[in-house]
Amino acid sequence: MTDRGHIIVAGAGPVGAVAALAAAQRGFRVTLVERGAEIDHAPRAATFHPSTLELIDEIGVIDEFVSVGLVCRYFDFWDKTTETLVARMDHDNLRDDTKFPYVVQTEQHKLVRIVLDRLEKMSDVDVRLGWSVGEISQDSERVEVSISSGDETEVLTGDWLFGCDGGRSTVRKALGIEFDGYTWPERFAVLTTSYDFGTEMGCATRSYFADPDQWVNLFKVAGDDLRGRWRVVFAARPDQTDEEALGDEHAARVMTAIHPDERPRELLHRNIYNVHQRVAAEFRRGRVFLAGDAAHVNNPIGGLGLNCGVHDALELVRTLDAGPSLLDRYERRRRTINIEFVQQQTVDNKKRLEEKDPEVRKERLDRLTEISADRQLQRAFLRRTSLLDSVVRSAEIA
Repeated sequence: MTDRGHIIVAGAGPVGAVAALAAAQRGFRVTLVERGAEIDHAPRAATFHPSTLELIDEIGVIDEFVSVGLVCRYFDFWDKTTETLVARMDHDNLRDDTKFPYVVQTEQHKLVRIVLDRLEKMSDVDVRLGWSVGEISQDSERVEVSISSGDETEVLTGDWLFGCDGGRSTVRKALGIEFDGYTWPERFAVLTTSYDFGTEMGCATRSYFADPDQWVNLFKVAGDDLRGRWRVVFAARPDQTDEEALGDEHAARVMTAIHPDERPRELLHRNIYNVHQRVAAEFRRGRVFLAGDAAHVNNPIGGLGLNCGVHDALELVRTLDAGPSLLDRYERRRRTINIEFVQQQTVDNKKRLEEKDPEVRKERLDRLTEISADRQLQRAFLRRTSLLDSVVRSAEIA
């Protein structure tokens, strides 16, 4: 393998792991540094869109990845106030646009595990779990990164540093890059249950329930045992404590509002978190690049944040692979795409579900019904929501 330089990747989530593997496959030496001593198994993003499956295929792990997930062709929009199905979208309408006319729903840590297994078998890759990034310095020829694990410290010297270390990015903060945007006043809560909503009410494995008082996202993931479980996502009221929002009484009320059932519904996990819409003022500073949540965060409705991050990873590696003269193109492409597609789409997705004005709400839901009834309208809708259009738009940016 030809040594094409040393890339240090901070963060071994899906974005950092994919970037590390793509870089190693192209002949770069890679050091992957991750604060956690083990892979984070907490419930996070779990919808992988067709455009992202193409990239997972590009790095050679698609078959293994699909085998640990759920292949999902449809997704639904429901009017929760009337318990009626407004629209069912069919990814098969993309069969002429992509090799993967479906989404895969599975936990993101599975992709990380698959990729790390590949990386650990590569001779020019050093995976450092349990190491934290500290001070960063750079000049025109190299970047130095201080890392530590317990009482042990070390300074890594590389040609490039990828900051893929999440929304609270140490790399971004060390560079003093502003994280422009805002935080939503409400927190998002997630309940994971073994109750099978799909069997009981006939909804698709990815369903959105519009309600001006309490919208809900409902989707099924594979689970580590591949037996499946459902995640219920909703906005907690600003006046609710975390304990109230996640408590048994409120959890039961939220799930009953989706589908009444007197039987107990086992909860496997509960979580609540703040939600942001932010984009870094810069995606590149010299020899340091930001990707994934380190560069942009958004509300999770539509599952675009993780997918955009994986797109960042491949765009960044492809750019370095093409040569130093194109490095500024990474920021031009990825920052533009995030603002034009991900930020706008996720805000629109949230507004669609929570709309309170009766006339506007009816107009939005009627439009979804119209789209679902026409194959070409569905295709256009799905090309945008699955980020296929963003790939075309990105390629147009010189």
